[in-house]
Amino acid sequence: MLRARMADAPATPVGPEPPRKGRLVLTAIVAALTLALDLWSKAWAWDNLREGKTVTVIENWAYYEFGFNTGSAFSFLRDASYARTVFILVTLLALGYMIKLALTLPTRWASAYVAIAMVAGGAMGNLHDRLVRTIELRGEMRYGVVDFIKVFYWPEKPWPTFNVADIALVAGVALLFLFLTKHGDAVDAKKAPATAGPPVAP
Repeated sequence: MLRARMADAPATPVGPEPPRKGRLVLTAIVAALTLALDLWSKAWAWDNLREGKTVTVIENWAYYEFGFNTGSAFSFLRDASYARTVFILVTLLALGYMIKLALTLPTRWASAYVAIAMVAGGAMGNLHDRLVRTIELRGEMRYGVVDFIKVFYWPEKPWPTFNVADIALVAGVALLFLFLTKHGDAVDAKKAPATAGPPVAP
């Protein structure tokens, strides 16, 4: 009888969840490393590639080549006068959402916090450029983001130039999506007691 009751009992995670403080420290470290690598690599590209120099990484497939993007991915809204303001606001909202996730997600899975950190670090890297990087384009000083990684996905067919922050953003979003796909039910179950109202009297 006891064995049957145990079999019918819902499965619960074994052991207590790790303390949130440790996960927040992990998030801060990974975000800082991501941001530092992005800013360092952009500074190198700014100093070494801005005059038109190209560095071959893999012949016919990968190069370091300076680019300056005044829009977003794929140069979206590149020439819109309001683009910089829009992208700064969107980035700040995204960072706010990442902070919310870090403060509310279950702490059992470190991968979620690594994903949050990569997204936050990449977002801060591109935000930095939109706040401080300027270059003269067609006689006008424009703010933008330094890109320098050029990859060909087919002979003579290059992918739009990108940077380390873009890599971190894509990888972080993908990792977060995989986490939510795999553990979304557990996240919802943890939130349910906090969001459920008091029982209604008959």
